Amino acid sequence: MAIEVEGKSFETDEEGYLLNLNDWIPGIADAMAKEDDLDLSEEHWEIINFLREYYEEYQIAPAVRVLTKAVGKRMGKDKGNSKYLYSLFPYGPGKQACRFAGLPKPTGCI
Repeated sequence: MAIEVEGKSFETDEEGYLLNLNDWIPGIADAMAKEDDLDLSEEHWEIINFLREYYEEYQIAPAVRVLTKAVGKRMGKDKGNSKYLYSLFPYGPGKQACRFAGLPKPTGCI
């Protein structure tokens, strides 16, 4: 499978996760969000960029509980809670946000 962005084709797995993490460009997140009927706001990008930084540091895509805790630590309780994260990523903040960020599927996500 693949996703077309800016005239280029990017390989994805059967669930839509990018196969080569180094291929990621912001346009990929926009294209994936469009497929999911979402318009990415500044708040979405804040979480997507946070996930990319987290992955760079720990080499793992965090599951929802870890993500919620880490976001809360960095951005405060207002954003570090499931309700806020699910309002941005209704298909699951771990799975959907990691997919948009070009990261692998989080461990522990079915």
